[in-house]
Amino acid sequence: MSAPAERGPVAELGRYLEIQTLGLNLPFAVGFLLIAAHGLPPWEPVVLILIAFVAARNTGHSFNRWADREYDARNPRTQTRALVTGRYSASFALAFALGNAAVLVVAAGLLNPLAFVLSFVALALIWGYSYTKRFTALTTPFLGLVEAITPGAVFIALDGRLPWPVLLAVAALLLWGTAFETIHSLGDLASDRALGLRSLPLRIGSRASLDLIPLLHGAALTLLALFGMAEGLRLPYFLGLLAMAVVAAATDLQLRRSSTSPLPAFQRHFLMSTLFAIGIAAALWAPSI
Repeated sequence: MSAPAERGPVAELGRYLEIQTLGLNLPFAVGFLLIAAHGLPPWEPVVLILIAFVAARNTGHSFNRWADREYDARNPRTQTRALVTGRYSASFALAFALGNAAVLVVAAGLLNPLAFVLSFVALALIWGYSYTKRFTALTTPFLGLVEAITPGAVFIALDGRLPWPVLLAVAALLLWGTAFETIHSLGDLASDRALGLRSLPLRIGSRASLDLIPLLHGAALTLLALFGMAEGLRLPYFLGLLAMAVVAAATDLQLRRSSTSPLPAFQRHFLMSTLFAIGIAAALWAPSI
């Protein structure tokens, strides 16, 4: 194993937190925030929501690194991670996770009482994901559940309510996140099997997983369309979903041709979540269509 490249303190922390993947979910959060506010929301809750979002992501990543450090040391894909190489200590990882958890709870408390109470539920899900691969193949939909927090959390944070159409969006992101994690798990089949870990692709096989992914994408986009109709969103929103569907179809086709290299399909979720946010922004501010 080659030695990891030297990085500065900021770059090292960014790599530890995989800050490059922030775009996977942030556009969804921004998009739902715009819908919840029917346009630009007041800046105070936006700042608190963004702080809570980043803190939730940070505590989840750091806790996962702490919980998985022994497995990471035995997986060729993760052997250069900071806790494995000693660039960060296990105690640092746990303290960082706890510190960001506290930031999440405080930010939620400053938003409203319901957000404060539910922040502990969110923490249980975010931290619980780190242990699911040890005992259940349903770790993939569990991560989908973690991602499904986003629309509900945004609406609750903004005005303390959860309108029923938002449940359609929650279900959509549950399916979307399950597809996303299934793609990611396809790249870890050999290491998961060797380490005695569990995943949906290991349970049902690669071929069945490849058949499942487009179904999950399609069902998620259908639910997002129903959510848009329930919210009375204009045509650009649905054009954004159509663009997402085109990218998803191309991604799923490419994945079938090269399931042993899922990284390009994994990365296209950045583009799809961005298309979602663009469609919402256009639906709210573009000239009437």
